[in-house]
Amino acid sequence: MRIRKAVIPAAGFGTRFLPATKAMPKEMLPIIDKPAIQFIVEEAVKSGIDDILIITGRGKFEIEDYFDRAFEVEEVLRRKGKLDMLKKLEEIDNLADIHYLRQKDMLGLGHAILKAKSFVGDEPFVVLLGDDLVKASVPCTKDLIHHAEKLGSSVIAVEEIPMEKVHSYGVVDAEEVSNGLFKIKDLVEKPSVEEAPSNLAILGRYVLMPEVFEYLENTKPGRNSEIQLTDALRAMNKEHDIYAKKINGKWLTVGNKVEYFKTLLEFARDDPELLKVLKELGL
Repeated sequence: MRIRKAVIPAAGFGTRFLPATKAMPKEMLPIIDKPAIQFIVEEAVKSGIDDILIITGRGKFEIEDYFDRAFEVEEVLRRKGKLDMLKKLEEIDNLADIHYLRQKDMLGLGHAILKAKSFVGDEPFVVLLGDDLVKASVPCTKDLIHHAEKLGSSVIAVEEIPMEKVHSYGVVDAEEVSNGLFKIKDLVEKPSVEEAPSNLAILGRYVLMPEVFEYLENTKPGRNSEIQLTDALRAMNKEHDIYAKKINGKWLTVGNKVEYFKTLLEFARDDPELLKVLKELGL
């Protein structure tokens, strides 16, 4: 079993970043000098994925343009002798085979993934959400793929969070079967502290077996009239084993302005020039 396809849902409105996202997709918000979605695509590529589908929505043409050739810009850089920058642009152009499909109706994450059925076919695949970045020596997706191929089962990424934050995440009820690997008994979407079965939060990385589409097709719309992936996985888990794997790395999110600012600071510290500025500012 070789996992070679990835799906990146990127159709949401990004309302938490209005008014900026009125004119640009939230996936294009810059993390220093690269948009967030480039980190997601690069993680997929470093994990051995060579075929990627990005699910877009209305007003998301900037994503397609970003991964396309920019002949005019390339020619200007070539004439000015800025070959290092030209090389960076060419690397973006050649990252992977990227396809696009529009989610015309905003009916939830489960609906977006269901749109990818014809692209995926009858094989396991990866889902990477653009709100979550993971800094790790071994890409998070690569680690999940390793366990999924070994187990022949779906595997989702999780991380321990403070109990007072569980109401903001999907969490799993799971039994640890080896170091950092859990067999899932149930999944709960945004429980209260009293109802939460654990503090293992689901983050936006999944390796899914193709049977998930059957469960998505039979999942009724839930909160906000959306088809929830968590609901489909709960039903699927009753008949097919699903595992959770704690990440080996640092989970960063760009889901709201506070977490986005923290993520900017994290990546700024990797740049010697910016690190110097942060120290001058006492940050």
